[in-house]
Amino acid sequence: MEQIELNRYEVTGILGSGADYEARSAVDRETGAQVVLKRPEPQMIRRQMHTNIEARTDRLLQVYEEVGHTIAALVPIVGYTERANHDAYFGDDLGNDYRVFVAERAPGIPLVGDVKARFTGVPIGIGQNLFTLFPLLRSGDHPPFAIHQQLLGVEEQFFNAGYILLDLRPQNVFYQPDAGRISVIDCGALIDLNGVADSGRRSPQDIHDFYLEMLKFYTTPQAPPMQTRGYRDPYGLRPVTNFERELDEMARQFKDAADETVQGAAQTLIDQIRQRAYTAFEDFRRDLFAYLETVSAYHQSLPDFAEAQQVWSEALDWLRDDYWQRYLFRPETDLAGLTR
Repeated sequence: MEQIELNRYEVTGILGSGADYEARSAVDRETGAQVVLKRPEPQMIRRQMHTNIEARTDRLLQVYEEVGHTIAALVPIVGYTERANHDAYFGDDLGNDYRVFVAERAPGIPLVGDVKARFTGVPIGIGQNLFTLFPLLRSGDHPPFAIHQQLLGVEEQFFNAGYILLDLRPQNVFYQPDAGRISVIDCGALIDLNGVADSGRRSPQDIHDFYLEMLKFYTTPQAPPMQTRGYRDPYGLRPVTNFERELDEMARQFKDAADETVQGAAQTLIDQIRQRAYTAFEDFRRDLFAYLETVSAYHQSLPDFAEAQQVWSEALDWLRDDYWQRYLFRPETDLAGLTR
C-alpha cells in the first residue's frame, strides 16, 4: 500500500454509494488491473460534513497496514491519495479536500446492491436472500452455510489480532456463487481491544455486538418465499442503535416462527448474546450452526419445499440482468452450478 496519483487510473463507471462512501470502477493505466476508487459521499464533501468519514478512512488505512494483509477474505487496498481537492479529476465542484483510496475489485456481487438502485426496480436484496437467508439450493461442492462460516472466520482473525470488526452488513460483503467465497470490502468499523472503552455506553461493546449483527443480517424467522418478489428487498438493514432493543425485537419475531425447534434454537442464541455469556468463538459457532441446521431441516420438511425451490431458481435469474454486470460477475459461468 502506497501513496498514489489519481491520474494513474481511468474511471470506467459508478459502482454505487452509501451513507459514507461513493465507489467508482477504474482501470490502472500502468498494469491494466481493475480497481475501485472510494471517496467520501460527494454531498457530504460539498457540505463539509465528511470529517468523520475522513477519520474512518485514516483508521481503515492504519488497520490494513497493521493486519489487513494477513486476512485473505479482505479486499486488498492498493494505495491512497494525499488529502486534497480532487474536483478536476472527478469533474465536479465540491470545493473541499478529502482523501481517495484505491482497492482491488472484489470478485462476485454484493449481497445487497446499491440502495439507490432499489428506486429503479433493481432487486438489491437478492444476494442476501438467496445465499444467506434462504439457501434452498447450493452447488454440490460447497459446504452448507459457507457464508456464515467465512464471516465468523474473518471476525476471529480480527479478534486474534486485537480488534472487533463491526458493520459486517451484506452491503460490505461480496460473494462468488461459483466459488462459494466471500470478500469483505470495508473494515473501518473496528474496536481496539486494547483501547479505552467508550464511557458513554451503558455496556462497553464486545464480541457479542458482532454476534448480534450476525443474527440481525444473516438470519430470519420468515419462511421461504413462495413468490419471487419475496427475494427482492434486503432484510434487517436498519442500523443497530440499541443492543437490548434489537434483541427484544428479534425475540418477538422468532416467537412467531412457525417451527418450535427454530424458535428454541434462536432463543438460545438471543439469551446468550443478551447476557454476553459466550466465552469462546466455538460456543457461538456451535449454537449458530445448530440453529442453521434446524432451519434447514424445517425448510426441507415443508410440504411445498419443491415449489419453494422452483421460486428460488426463478429469482436467481434476476442476477442475469444488466445491473449485475457492473461487478466482476458473469452469470453464464458464475451461476452454472446452481441450476436445478
